[in-house]
Amino acid sequence: MAQKFQLLEEAAASSDKKTRIPDSLPAIPTRTNMIVYPSSVMPMYVGRDKSLGALEESLAKHNQLIFLISQREITNDDPSVDELYSVGTVSRIVQLMKMPDGNYKILVEGLARAKIESVVEEERILVFKLGIIRSKYRKSKMLEALVRKVKELAYRYVTMSRRFPDEALVALEDTSNPEKFADFVSSLMPFPLEQKQRLLELSPPKDRLGFLLELLTKEVQILSLEEELDKRVKDKIEQGQKEYYLREKMRAIQEELEGEEDVEIKELKQTVEEGDYPTEVIEKARQEILRLERMSTYSPEATVVRTYLDWLLNMPWQKSTEDGLDLRHVRECLDRNHYGLTDVKERILEFLAARQFSKNLRAPILCLVGPPGVGKTSLGRSIADAMGRKFGRISLGGMRDEAEIRGHRRTYIGALPGRIIQLIRKLGTNNPVLVLDEVEKMGVSFQGDPASALLEVLDPEQNDSFADHFLEVPFDLSRVIFITTANVLHTVAPALQDRMEVIHIPGYTDSEKLHIAVDHIVPKLYGEYSIAKSDLSITKGAIKRIIREYTREAGVRNLDKNLSKTIRKALVKLSEGDKGIRVTAYNLEEYLGAATFKDSDFRKKPEVGVATGLAWTAYGGEIMYIEVLPVPGRGKLFTTGQLGEVMKESAQIAISLARKLCDEADQATAFEKMDFHIHVPEGAVSKDGPSAGIALSTAIVSAVTGSPVRHDIGMTGEITLRGKVLPIGGLKEKLMAAYRAGLEAVIIPSANKKDLEKISDEIKSKLQFIFVDDVRQVLRECLVKKSVQAS
Repeated sequence: MAQKFQLLEEAAASSDKKTRIPDSLPAIPTRTNMIVYPSSVMPMYVGRDKSLGALEESLAKHNQLIFLISQREITNDDPSVDELYSVGTVSRIVQLMKMPDGNYKILVEGLARAKIESVVEEERILVFKLGIIRSKYRKSKMLEALVRKVKELAYRYVTMSRRFPDEALVALEDTSNPEKFADFVSSLMPFPLEQKQRLLELSPPKDRLGFLLELLTKEVQILSLEEELDKRVKDKIEQGQKEYYLREKMRAIQEELEGEEDVEIKELKQTVEEGDYPTEVIEKARQEILRLERMSTYSPEATVVRTYLDWLLNMPWQKSTEDGLDLRHVRECLDRNHYGLTDVKERILEFLAARQFSKNLRAPILCLVGPPGVGKTSLGRSIADAMGRKFGRISLGGMRDEAEIRGHRRTYIGALPGRIIQLIRKLGTNNPVLVLDEVEKMGVSFQGDPASALLEVLDPEQNDSFADHFLEVPFDLSRVIFITTANVLHTVAPALQDRMEVIHIPGYTDSEKLHIAVDHIVPKLYGEYSIAKSDLSITKGAIKRIIREYTREAGVRNLDKNLSKTIRKALVKLSEGDKGIRVTAYNLEEYLGAATFKDSDFRKKPEVGVATGLAWTAYGGEIMYIEVLPVPGRGKLFTTGQLGEVMKESAQIAISLARKLCDEADQATAFEKMDFHIHVPEGAVSKDGPSAGIALSTAIVSAVTGSPVRHDIGMTGEITLRGKVLPIGGLKEKLMAAYRAGLEAVIIPSANKKDLEKISDEIKSKLQFIFVDDVRQVLRECLVKKSVQAS
């Protein structure tokens, strides 16, 4: 046979001889994601001038050898040397053909890996000096295991992807040469360019096979997930087609049986006919049921109609609870659950008394304004319990979407009614007590203004036909008792304030807090922790000390927390074997640690240049010390303590007024030789408002004249340049702050005298009220040495 085909044998022997590769070769940058590996054959197109020049150079001088190198950015038509990878493949041009468009198609065979060592030429064509990369390896069990695993995964990939011909599977069987096998698999797989380039740069077959194993494992996992997703989609489509076919067949059978109705449609019609619904609801329900009958059961629109009918027919259109009209019982319930809050309780009793004469009376819409912890929210539940009504609460804090109130229109996917309608359906009655909490903390966004949507809800003239966008049928909210709560009113829209009865709830006095703690908080905590009074007792003295030294607040929230902490500490002792624990004012620090507040925080004696002002905050009143320090200068004014613009203007007015008053006492020269630094602690808290005017004037006059200001007197009032004292707001909270600070007297504008009617008798008994119309009256009362005389 060898003699018969001698020429073929000689040709095969000559092709097996290793081709001698010169030190430098012309190069063609490739800009495809395919890389030519050694022992692989691949077609490619050549059309760029430099590449054609390199091709011609190869044919003329280098025995058809060419260096193929990938460029990093395939969109670059003329890449520089720096934009090429450093490792490529020395290849032989096996075939060359000119295409009709003038480009050339070549078939190349990869021979060996090579690395660029230096640039020989780069202007006309690219010529590089190369270093051939030789891979040395020894056969081992690890190498054989890698070959087998790569072969297995490559076979799975080729089978699952269905992109390769059957010949590829046959070629994978040849694993006698690990190096050639790794290069064949690398050329076969459609990896990204960066990963294929790395496979080219890895010389040892073991490293190449390891990286191939990693890449193939990931690709096979992705293909498995794709197959699973395809199967799910196919099954879902088949199931949908099957259900549609069966449903249509059932519909045809029903038509043959003289139009027998679907069970669901029949039940809906029966619900409408037997239910107690308003006329508008019945008409709307019939229209929607008729639409549902004409739709395919599994149409997306049918699901929307079913959801709408579910909401429409399950709203408590005519369901209500009977009000308990026994006023004595209602009063007892309210007093049992809440101490004080007389105005709110009286308003509820007035409503119930009026209901005895008129059944069609509209429910009140109340707005409770006060600092945190005074019981605004919990009062709503007590009102509901006392009247025998259902109770619901909606937090409005941070709400920015109008649809939260009015609901979404049914055109939107997942549309639902507003939160008010949702809560009323959940409660199952059309006359609950609803608390709209934190009404002043609503925001405005591109989705609308929730406060504007509340105008209809809280308007007694409109809310008997509230139109929710989802229901599209008016719902009567006039029987709902709405109770809104807020810490401040100035952030609530005036139109919204006008629709509500605003009731201000001031903070509690110390005796009121003691009463609340003894009668409400402590029994509640005993019940929560299941403690008997014989095991643990807290004396009134301990509670008084907690109020005085551990909490300074308008409400009782922190008092509740401190009492709860005390009980938990006592429970630890009980679990350790102690019995009959008694918490007193003397051992309180064992449970709560060192006191948070001390009497030393307040002024103990008259001081020069320091006046005690009274401030209103959203969390109740506070006292603030206004300090004035004259320093050598030229009459300038400096303010610190984060003062707002209005308060800075008050300080400027006070300086001018003090200069006039001191001029009357022949002491005005200090204003020409001194600068005045006004500071209001605490520096981290911002402060603003005009009501510190008289305190600022008093502190400045004291600093100039050297006359100390009484430490036991607080003051509040706005001043004018003529020295007149104007009325202020927030008097309740300010007097509460003076009461908590232990002041003996308070200076307030005469115009605020009428506001004392709503101040508790306890505060009135503890404070002396000094009414003033002019700043000179303030100075006579406050300065220990009357250096400035009234004119």
